[in-house]
Amino acid sequence: MTKKQKKMLYRILAAAVLFLAAKLIPLPMLVSAALYFAAYLTVGCDILRKAWKGICNRQVFDENFLMAVATVGAIALALYERSGDYSEAVAVMLFYQIGELFQSYAVGKSRRSITALMDIRPDYANIEHDGKLEQVDPDDIAVGTTIVVQPGEKVPIDGVVEDGVSTLNTAALTGESLPRDVSAGDEIISGCINMTGVLKVRTTKAFGESTVSKILELMENSSSHKSRSESFISRFAKAYTPAVCYSALALAILPPLALTVSGADADWGTWVYRALTFLVISCPCALVISIPLSFFAGLGGAGKEGVLIKGSNYLEALSQTKTVVFDKTGTLTQGVFEVSAVHHSPMAQEKLLEYAALAECASSHPISKSLQKAAGGALDRSRVTDIQEHSGRGVTAVVDGVTVAAGNGKLMEELGVAWHECHSVGTIVHIAVNGEYAGHIVISDVEKPHSRDAIAALKAAGVMVHRHTLKNDAPRGIFCAIGRCTDCVMIVDGQPNVRTCVTPLHAGMKVQTQYGVSAKE
Repeated sequence: MTKKQKKMLYRILAAAVLFLAAKLIPLPMLVSAALYFAAYLTVGCDILRKAWKGICNRQVFDENFLMAVATVGAIALALYERSGDYSEAVAVMLFYQIGELFQSYAVGKSRRSITALMDIRPDYANIEHDGKLEQVDPDDIAVGTTIVVQPGEKVPIDGVVEDGVSTLNTAALTGESLPRDVSAGDEIISGCINMTGVLKVRTTKAFGESTVSKILELMENSSSHKSRSESFISRFAKAYTPAVCYSALALAILPPLALTVSGADADWGTWVYRALTFLVISCPCALVISIPLSFFAGLGGAGKEGVLIKGSNYLEALSQTKTVVFDKTGTLTQGVFEVSAVHHSPMAQEKLLEYAALAECASSHPISKSLQKAAGGALDRSRVTDIQEHSGRGVTAVVDGVTVAAGNGKLMEELGVAWHECHSVGTIVHIAVNGEYAGHIVISDVEKPHSRDAIAALKAAGVMVHRHTLKNDAPRGIFCAIGRCTDCVMIVDGQPNVRTCVTPLHAGMKVQTQYGVSAKE
């Protein structure tokens, strides 16, 4: 809680104690009334102050004015009846402030979630002058300027790599836990973290137009996105509050005047009493509190589970969700890469993994770490010599006097080694030993333990499927099952077996659920 929230909590607790003491303990009327007034002023003084400021600023009719008038009216009724019971006024103000406190707390949690995202904002940019690096404000960097990004620093502005080779952590922007290798000529976006080498980047956008600035702008403006219910409450309050106040005033004045004109007893006391009663019962406290509080509680609850919702309107739209599309990495999977298979290897699997791990032992790349973990035990790096890194392709090394190459298909082609394609989903590391193909290793993401349950729950709720199998008419397409690349096929523009996960959508495209190899009309 913030200091302001803690202060409000203490005021609510103090007012509650005073209220209960006045309500439950038999006391003289004056003492009881003093406790009621102390409780009322303790919890409601800021509401009264805001209402007065609104009157002074000619912005009279808001929820603060309505609460002030309603509670003061309740006090006036108690004074008129000489009952000494001011519990209604105190209780209304007390419950309203409790609602405001919960709302403030929920908003604070959502803001803290947004603040965590703000960590992608770069603090400075490096410019080289006379062989020395000078830190400057990213806003002062003109388009076309060459900046230097050192290991561990955030890329401040979108640009193109002019010199250097490195690996970028793009998880904050793309959700992909697998780092991206970059070299001269590659485009990079702001907000990424440079992990390994020094990069010289020629900027292609101003800081205000770069990717990170656009993302932060979207998040900072999220509070303006109100739901239809909240917008209705705002419009309702603007019309309802003056209508109630003027109606109460009319009820207090017009009937007595009419009675006076007709020669009857005006009975001002009775009609003022009725006007105050009307004013108190017309205060829609629950309506004013419940709808904003419900949305803020929903936003706060989602933030607690790691889901950042930009505004109440998006939360409201989620209630009408019919189809859910998931990103795999970091959503259905843990973003942790492990060796899942070894294919086409003439040697023992353990030996191939040992060769690959030793060849990659000098690298801190997640793929290298996965290989080292799969090999098991501590690696004797003294067995490895002549390690050479081939940017964007892999590594070569001499292990126990044997030349080992580990990398992608491009590296194999450079070495003149015939390699095999792999149909498994994941990162494929091809291995060559003494110039001969020794197989490949499949490294894939690890599925989250609750992903299957979540998908099953969505399916049970009636989420659409992509296709039904020809043999068993079994539904498919809730998600790709991390490697089952037939589960996303649908009939697109009359063509069956189209992989919808990689097919661009365009206007007028006809997409149908596939049953076997056809569609049901």
